Amino acid sequence: MDVLETIKALVGGDTNVSSVIELDGGAQIRVKDASAVKLSEICALAGVESAKLTSSVLKCTFIHGKGKHMGQYHELAGEILKGVGGIENIKNVRHCITRLRFTLKDEKIAQDETISNLDGVIQVMKAGGQYQVVIGAAVDDVYEELVSEYKVPGVGTVAEDDAAEDEDEKSRNVFNMLMDTVSGCMAPTLMPLAAAGMIKGLLALCIAMGWLTADSGAYMIWYSIADGFFYFLPIILGYTAAKKFGCNEFLGMALGAALVYPAMVNLSSTAEVAGTILEGTAFQMSYYNTFFGIPVIFPAAGYTSSVIPILIAVWAASKLEGALNKAVPQLIRSMAVPFLCFAIMAPATYLVIGPVASMISGVLTLITETLINIPVVGGAVVGLVVGGAFSTLVMFGLHWAIIPIMLNNIAMLGYDPLMAAGSIGGFVGVSQGLAVILRTKSDKTRNVAIPATISQFFGVGEPLLYGIQLPSKFLFIQNIVFSAAAGLVMGALNVHAFSMGSAGLFGIPTFMDPSGADTSNIVFYLGTLAVIMVVAFVFTMATYHDDGSYLGKKRADK
Repeated sequence: MDVLETIKALVGGDTNVSSVIELDGGAQIRVKDASAVKLSEICALAGVESAKLTSSVLKCTFIHGKGKHMGQYHELAGEILKGVGGIENIKNVRHCITRLRFTLKDEKIAQDETISNLDGVIQVMKAGGQYQVVIGAAVDDVYEELVSEYKVPGVGTVAEDDAAEDEDEKSRNVFNMLMDTVSGCMAPTLMPLAAAGMIKGLLALCIAMGWLTADSGAYMIWYSIADGFFYFLPIILGYTAAKKFGCNEFLGMALGAALVYPAMVNLSSTAEVAGTILEGTAFQMSYYNTFFGIPVIFPAAGYTSSVIPILIAVWAASKLEGALNKAVPQLIRSMAVPFLCFAIMAPATYLVIGPVASMISGVLTLITETLINIPVVGGAVVGLVVGGAFSTLVMFGLHWAIIPIMLNNIAMLGYDPLMAAGSIGGFVGVSQGLAVILRTKSDKTRNVAIPATISQFFGVGEPLLYGIQLPSKFLFIQNIVFSAAAGLVMGALNVHAFSMGSAGLFGIPTFMDPSGADTSNIVFYLGTLAVIMVVAFVFTMATYHDDGSYLGKKRADK
């Protein structure tokens, strides 16, 4: 649908239009009833420079001719918008790799079946307090249409109806609020984070193979951007968290910068220990300086690569900024509010938030290590649970609860023991997809399976999950069983990732030891993958049938 058609709808439709004259850079529309013209909405349309209604004639000027044709996903975005109850039912929308994630005022208004049946929509999910529309690879384009063309409030836009928002927040449980916060802060960073992890993994491979040396210029330059993204992650999350919590983005980035400021990071190596607190416990921490007599406590490596401290700090800063904006006179507000926020939040972050967040991080790491280090069975059981459950978590969008734990493990331990088991389901899915392509006699199924399997191979699993595995049911259960079995093996072998990476093919390099000295980790990972992929392929070839039958049994709904 182009802008002109949209304008015609906003003037009352064809029944209210007497004539339309297309001009160079605009249009002139004569209407029968001028009172039916929604002038403010027409002026707000992307591509419309100006609109003026005189008597019964509407004159519109387009921006550089952009009013003639909308993007190819304009109509789909409009249908989704209509299906969720219109812009008045949307608090905000964000997106991850494959999904539009709406925060709606009333989910009961949304028409689940109507949206699910739209061409271009894979599935509708409700999880973590979000109304999720699974789109696939085109999600970026649909999101841009919603935000730029339909003026849907994107991430960071504060709802005008504060009272309604407060009431809605009260009605949401703590878990949903946590999920919404984590996904809102982490989702924008996920692909760059994965890219940085891939580069680190490939550089480790180059070191192991002797193609590069650690002191070569090529290695140092590539490593600077790959490791730099992780090292300065608090600054990046400071920005995304500020957008999520609705405060000044530069305030969030400044807090992140304070956490990774070189003089503070290097304090443990340049100054003598001034004292120790919680001595003799798992949370023992030394301090090297004081703030007017109050110990400045932080991990020996500082807060580089950390996740939890900056998220809590920016949340607290958003509350402080909001209170100051109401209390400080407008005449000095623009200077005074940032000054007071900086002056208060920097010491508050180092003296209170940082130590508390460090203890939370320590508890998460302690729990992970304790479970994995249970004699004989620990690693295997953890691998079995993570491997078997990860596909289900992805289905409901709840995998965001594990990603910060993985990042925290890398920051605290230098590696993560959960990622290997969590990555298996995607590779099992590739084998299942290939088998379905070869076994199916249905052109419709094959047309879905081919692009979905390719997408899964490169780390985007929703098309295969919703298009092939879930409709079959048995394929989904099979994926869980095989992933759990391989997870058990990887857990028993203590396979772990050294950096955060993408799912699928490009995530494999993250399992390379950065030093290049030990290749057993990547060998165990690839070996386990190879075996489980072959088993899954053979089993699916032997059991898959288009009519839903398997192992001599037939689905009851067939």
